[in-house]
Amino acid sequence: MSSLSADQKNALDTQAVNNFREYLQIPSVHPDVDYEPCIKFLEKQAKSLGLPHQIIKIKPNKPIVIITWVGKEPNAPSILLNSHMDVVPVFEEKWTHKPFSAYVDEKGNIFARGSQDMKSVGIQYLEAIRRLKLQGVSIRRTIHISFVPDEEIGGVEGMKAFVDTNDFKNLNVGFALDEGIASPNNEYPIFYAERVIWQMLFHIPGHPGHGSLLLENTAGEKASYILNKLYEFRRGEQQKLKENPNLTIGDVTTVNLTQIHGGVQTNVIPPEFILTVDCRLAITVDFKKFEETLNRWCKEAGQGVYIEFEQKQSLVTPTKVDNTNPYWVAFKEAADELGLKLKQQVFPGGTDSRYIRTAGIPAVGFSPISNTPVLLHDNDESLNTDVFLKGIETYCKIVPKIANMVDRTG
Repeated sequence: MSSLSADQKNALDTQAVNNFREYLQIPSVHPDVDYEPCIKFLEKQAKSLGLPHQIIKIKPNKPIVIITWVGKEPNAPSILLNSHMDVVPVFEEKWTHKPFSAYVDEKGNIFARGSQDMKSVGIQYLEAIRRLKLQGVSIRRTIHISFVPDEEIGGVEGMKAFVDTNDFKNLNVGFALDEGIASPNNEYPIFYAERVIWQMLFHIPGHPGHGSLLLENTAGEKASYILNKLYEFRRGEQQKLKENPNLTIGDVTTVNLTQIHGGVQTNVIPPEFILTVDCRLAITVDFKKFEETLNRWCKEAGQGVYIEFEQKQSLVTPTKVDNTNPYWVAFKEAADELGLKLKQQVFPGGTDSRYIRTAGIPAVGFSPISNTPVLLHDNDESLNTDVFLKGIETYCKIVPKIANMVDRTG
């Protein structure tokens, strides 16, 4: 393996930043994302790397791009480096710089939607492989770099659909890396599981009538009972975080009222209120008992109150992050050699990792972004150029380590 000269490294750094900014300038933003410019950009990257690629279309206008670096033992379980192409909407008037300009300020901060979540990671994968190939690094296991659609709206027509196809099965994935979250300090979060999403509609019927009366059994009274129970529970989870500084948001259950529907005008007591609640259950929760508690609250609130589940996930088996998982051992060795301080956590939201884990494949969420404010989905989302480039070097160590991992099963 040869090392890169200073001139080569400077040229590669410039190329990497230019590619990153070009990718960020593609407004692959919801709703109604046009993925075609992303496809053309990624095809150009595959060609520049001298790597084959394929475009898989499971759903119309929802392409999946796979760029492949074939290993010396292509029959061994492969490594999947996953990222998503889509980004969340922006409120442009709230941004200091235009959200798809990839503006670079005097401190080297690149402002753009997707700079943290997660176009940076997708480009870091590719640029790390560019450097590894230039240095003559060989890999045992084949590496597939996947760029998928629609993660930001649940991934139903992206990774969720993909893992059930023969195209995915033919990749023979043994281990996957996906996105994590930026860290405001020098500690890198590493995500081995995700909380379980339950999104619920509490249907609350009641006695309708004139707004000047004091009727019994109104929808508002029942809604008040449900809300009091939910927020009492919520305060208890907040207290857990306050009392134990070792806990993170992924270790507790969150409940949040997100929508209220009902009513026609000010002087009419409505026949029903519907409360929409977003709930993310900690993986330590007894789901059966929690559902029994919710149903008891409905019964206590009054006649006719019931829950409709908009989404009700089951627990996905967490990825083992110990010596029983040889891929994790290889990842950890690389991190240790780099001097990275890792903190194992449960991801607070949902990523495509949950679908990969559902397919029985161990997956770890990791974004090499440290000493950076967490700005995913926020106004003025940005990433510093030096942090971005350091992330490439991080993958230059991690990728060959996991790709060359040897275990008893091949």
